[in-house]
Amino acid sequence: MNHPERRLLISVDMERYSRRGNVRQYEAQQAFQQLLHEAATAVGLDRISWKTQQAGDGELAILPADAREPQVIGRLVPDLNRRLRHYNSSRLPEARVRLRVALHQGLVHLDGANGFPGTAVIEVCRLCDARQLKKALTLFPDAGVALIVSSGIYREVVSEYPEELRPERFRRIEVHLPDKDFRESAWICVVDEDLSAVPTEMLLAEPTPGPGQPEPGTSSEDGPALPGTTAGGADPAGAINVGGIRVVGQNAVGHGAMAIGSIGEDANFGGEGRAR
Repeated sequence: MNHPERRLLISVDMERYSRRGNVRQYEAQQAFQQLLHEAATAVGLDRISWKTQQAGDGELAILPADAREPQVIGRLVPDLNRRLRHYNSSRLPEARVRLRVALHQGLVHLDGANGFPGTAVIEVCRLCDARQLKKALTLFPDAGVALIVSSGIYREVVSEYPEELRPERFRRIEVHLPDKDFRESAWICVVDEDLSAVPTEMLLAEPTPGPGQPEPGTSSEDGPALPGTTAGGADPAGAINVGGIRVVGQNAVGHGAMAIGSIGEDANFGGEGRAR
């Protein structure tokens, strides 16, 4: 066993990946790798030198020993966010690629037989699973990246060398995963959005079903969009609101749509639509 090395670690996870069909998963993987490679190249980072552990919906990356943390955190993440926003602007909500990104640093073994042993690796992956981070990304439908950094990274890098990030828009949270016996403080932001204006209770609220999400009583990792982001008819999640009626389904129109609201008992939407 070789001695562990202190490295910068990145864990990336794609929002709602498992809810996509096979073709959409394939396309999302292609876009993820291409956009991350382009963002790294644009800020002077060599992706080939990264040690990675791949997953279908993201990756764990161990950066080279000479990686400059302000460059990675303050420039790579904002550039990746811009590219994702541009990519998503011409796609339906179910085809968009949005990422949760976690950054931490610590000792890691690079010669593991089945991955990268080290408590720092476990911590960065746990941070990426923070409920508040998942919720924060759902609150801003146009965002590309929700970022979480460990307390040390925030104190030593974000606060001192923010580059393109805005430290005042970060929120301190407590990440608690009881089933993993994990509790740590961390800082989160949604890149190019002002998360500081979101009430704390909204970040801690239990997720509720949105369009295309499971009905109550089934599992759901994400919550609804931030109230107030709807103007007039269509909301960012793809639903259409008309008075007290909310129509949801693919593009909120056509075969398989569903209307929810207070309407007459004899209402009929035809096809497989349902009126409630």
